[in-house]
Amino acid sequence: MFVDLDGLTVHVRIDGDAGRPPLVLLHSLGTCLEVWDAQAEALAREFRVIRPDLRGHGLTGLGAGDAGIEDMARDVLGVLDALGVDQAHLGGLSIGGLVAQALALAAPARVLSLMLCDTAMVFPPAQMWRDRAALARAQGLDVLEDGVLARWVTPAGMDTAAARGLRAMLRRTPAEGYAAAADALGDCDLSERIAALAMPTLIIVGDQDQATPVAAAQAMQAAIAGSELVVLAGAAHIPTVECPAAVTEAMQGFLRRVCAAEEPADFYAAGLAVRRQVLGQAHVARATAATTDFDRVFQAFITRTAWGGVWARPELDRRTRSLLTLVLLAGLGREEEFRLHIRASRNTGATAAEIAAALLHVAVYAGIPAANTAMRIAKEMFAEMESQT
Repeated sequence: MFVDLDGLTVHVRIDGDAGRPPLVLLHSLGTCLEVWDAQAEALAREFRVIRPDLRGHGLTGLGAGDAGIEDMARDVLGVLDALGVDQAHLGGLSIGGLVAQALALAAPARVLSLMLCDTAMVFPPAQMWRDRAALARAQGLDVLEDGVLARWVTPAGMDTAAARGLRAMLRRTPAEGYAAAADALGDCDLSERIAALAMPTLIIVGDQDQATPVAAAQAMQAAIAGSELVVLAGAAHIPTVECPAAVTEAMQGFLRRVCAAEEPADFYAAGLAVRRQVLGQAHVARATAATTDFDRVFQAFITRTAWGGVWARPELDRRTRSLLTLVLLAGLGREEEFRLHIRASRNTGATAAEIAAALLHVAVYAGIPAANTAMRIAKEMFAEMESQT
């Protein structure tokens, strides 16, 4: 999708259900949002992953005039505003990590946690970046290509599909987009301000990163109170592509710990929101209107406990929870609730083919009669739902 921000058109890719916790990932200099592909695929099962192309990269325009790191941070905030996202977990790679730091400093209330991958508080020397920007403008990126790739991946990783993919990203980056971002890197120094960051923070760095070495990551860890540091063996500056599984594992573990520590203050409100997303606004409105003094406490209990305490948790995505619920209801013979959750599958992403496959497990582990009944009900419900579209 594309988002217009006062003359700048930003390209954004979103993966994961809208009801999941938002996670924003910002890419590095000379790449694009695809540098996070492996992590987005895995994390979208638990989060709504939002990946914008930074100015002058990917499919995002350059905008008018010079743009510093703080301007790029405002771009990201503008995207979140356009998407209606008040708070998000935030990750950034290289220059994306510097933008993430600037955003967290400018709007700390909007950042739930921070993940800084192969980045730094400052990228010295400033003159090197100005010289590189001038060279890119004068001669294009071809003259920089081999040197840049040598910093992005280890020597052992140069003749790999990952390295070839990174080279393709660099080649399709506009020279002026690269140059403008290089100028921004040279002009930014957050080292005097970074200690103000107070949100949970994970720092990841490759042990063979020459651009932002382990020492730079250690300096960030020392500056950000309570931050965690993970050093990846055999990785250079772009480990999201060179060793994607290790990066994903570190991020996933960190995010799960953060989310587990952030139980909703109001389980009823969280549960009501999820219940509406899964069962639909109309169904919840009817159920609420039908509530009497007799079942008012019971309805609140369901909303708070089942929906707020279980369905709202991040470890399983909505589709998986939907299939688990249908299998359990079919095995237990709870036909009314089974019908309800077949209808809800329209909102959870569980497909008819997946539900049919899940009911085979019911036949094996709970008995053919239970599965036969569930199959019949599901067929009736899918036919009814099809007739209503």
